Amino acid sequence: MNNRDLFFRHVGQTSPFPLALEIEKAYGIYLEDKQGNKLIDFISGIAVSSIGHCHPKVVDAITKQAGTYMHTMVYGEYLQSPQIQLASTLASLLPKPLESVYLVNSGAEAIEGALKLAKRYTGRTELISFQNAYHGSSHGALSIMGSEIYKNAFRPLLPDTRRLRFNQEEDLLQISEKTACVVVEPIQGEAGVIVPENAFLEKLQHRCKKTGTLLIADEIQTGCGRTGKMWAFEHYHIVPDILCLAKGLGGGMPIGAFIASKEIMSTLTYNPILGHISTFGGHPVCCAAALANLQVIFEEKLAETATDKGLYFISKLKHPLFQGIRGKGLMLSNPMGSNQRNLAFIQAALQKGIIVDWFLFADDYLRICPPLIISYAELDWVAQQFNSIADAMEKDSFF
Repeated sequence: MNNRDLFFRHVGQTSPFPLALEIEKAYGIYLEDKQGNKLIDFISGIAVSSIGHCHPKVVDAITKQAGTYMHTMVYGEYLQSPQIQLASTLASLLPKPLESVYLVNSGAEAIEGALKLAKRYTGRTELISFQNAYHGSSHGALSIMGSEIYKNAFRPLLPDTRRLRFNQEEDLLQISEKTACVVVEPIQGEAGVIVPENAFLEKLQHRCKKTGTLLIADEIQTGCGRTGKMWAFEHYHIVPDILCLAKGLGGGMPIGAFIASKEIMSTLTYNPILGHISTFGGHPVCCAAALANLQVIFEEKLAETATDKGLYFISKLKHPLFQGIRGKGLMLSNPMGSNQRNLAFIQAALQKGIIVDWFLFADDYLRICPPLIISYAELDWVAQQFNSIADAMEKDSFF
């Protein structure tokens, strides 16, 4: 049996129709398949590989740390330099009082920890999120997901949850003194890149402060420079009480974090002690990779250039199909008119060597999320291919 046969027989599947590309190696913005075909990863492995694949500085950090020590003890017990350096670096990049970092393995774990922390600190139970929000697939994260389609088969889930409409100010009145936390993506990702309007996040924070509710910012997809600032919440003049990170944090390695003030985070240490524990959270090799990744983003000013690159790419899209493109930085989406047209475009792009995708709750929108290191010449080439595909689809009566 070849790898394809073994994949379908033994690897747990997430859908009946995986892409099933057989990747041999990856470097920079490229993936290379078994036949030697180069593919531009124009979605960064879904907002993960922001500094490209196998960045030399990340690979070097991984190699050095793996040769020094790997797992030594469950998280939080030993002083391990990679954890300490990563936590202090994150704190230095964040506004006060976000200074206490709890390292985990993934975005869903960051959300789970943040939900527990909010309930523990406030003594409340109500959890509020938004329609068409995605926060992960574990039980707690699934409970606050903003789509019933993905939840119904797994009930009962966490009780006392409520969904509001994003950008609808009148819904904020539903936040009350019973609410432990509101979890919000500063820019909604799987909804198709929905940007807040009319100072919505500022009004949300004001309501949370008025009711004593903790505001949790899910920056799992938007963080680490993706939107043109290091953290997307910086665009909107707010500071969350708890910040969740993952995806683009690890330079391709699995890592997540939830971050709060020392006062809030300390409540996990008593009544009971070990209020939140993780065996592999803050794995030294992943922390070393994340630290190198942040250094690359900072030294190469990738957050600052993301805005210019995003606007440049949009300016090169000439076909009328792309007039509705939206987003910030290099987190963009484009309405394709229908799921069928979107899938046809995605397949045509793949044939030209470009990987693009759709969104979980907006399958008629095209996901555009290239590595932050992508060059202007590479953006030019991709834009030319997009225009060419749109022209061909128009001739074939896809419009």
